[in-house]
Amino acid sequence: MTTQTFDRPRAGLVRRDVLGLAAALALGASTARAQGGGDRPVRFILPVSAGSGVDTIVRAASQALGVALKHPVVIENQPGAGGITGTTALVKSPPDGFTLGVVSNNHVIFPSVYRSLPFDPIADVTPITVLGSTPLALVVNPRKLPVKSVRELVASLKAAPGKYNYGSSGNGTILHLAAAMFVDEAGVQVQHVPYKGSAPLIADLIGGQVDLAMIAVPAIQAHLKSQAMVAVGVGGATRTPSLPDVPTIAEQGLPGCVVEGWFGVVGPARMAAADVRRVHDAFVAAMANPEVREAMLKQGNVIAPTTPEAAAAFFRSEKDKYEKIVRSAGVTVT
Repeated sequence: MTTQTFDRPRAGLVRRDVLGLAAALALGASTARAQGGGDRPVRFILPVSAGSGVDTIVRAASQALGVALKHPVVIENQPGAGGITGTTALVKSPPDGFTLGVVSNNHVIFPSVYRSLPFDPIADVTPITVLGSTPLALVVNPRKLPVKSVRELVASLKAAPGKYNYGSSGNGTILHLAAAMFVDEAGVQVQHVPYKGSAPLIADLIGGQVDLAMIAVPAIQAHLKSQAMVAVGVGGATRTPSLPDVPTIAEQGLPGCVVEGWFGVVGPARMAAADVRRVHDAFVAAMANPEVREAMLKQGNVIAPTTPEAAAAFFRSEKDKYEKIVRSAGVTVT
């Protein structure tokens, strides 16, 4: 019989092997939690105020998202600087799939209107999907501007140059740009009043401190029903199902004023491909949920999730498009 003898391992090797095993077990446990569910929440940083269009969309889908992701969903609103504040927090987060964001057109407009940014909107994020689009409506305070159409609105504005103002969710945001496009196309003089998000803008529009604005339809449907504000036109190329009786701005004599919002899911740069696919598939599943589909339809949103690759290409093309629009409209940040 042959007797085998084994040298006793050195203490350093034992310690290193134990640490390696512990690390492997921790990684395995983390992966299992990500794939099989767990208590760790998925944090969504929204660079917009509560009650805005993007906020309304994400909250309507949050329960279905939690089911699809197999983790609780926590929504954090971090408005400010037109969305720069929240996006800055997002890009500084770990790219582990547990901190995500939902952004709008603003994300790719930033470079055209700001001299410097604390992040690169293309290089510092991982595009996951462009979920779809949401309609924008040109609305007025009926006590300040008792008009029912774009033509009536333009006539009132031209009769009193500089008397009226329009509000936006912040300098350089899509709501600023959309309203500026209307002002430029109509050839009227209206003062711009920027706010820190849609919620304070909506409050002051109802209160009469703001006369008109372009706002995402999901954020104002209740106020349209109560007639606290009146929609005189929608910004898309076609009418929106949620406001079927409101003509587009284009069909009312301003064909160059066509603009709508879009919303996309992003993570910090350098997310793992497996995490990107997992989050993408969860959003596709959540948006296919019957209750979510009904909510999106009522809000007037068009849902058509793209692939991560298509989302990345879309971000680049939209950035180029808005550079041209900003120059044409003469939008500047003061």
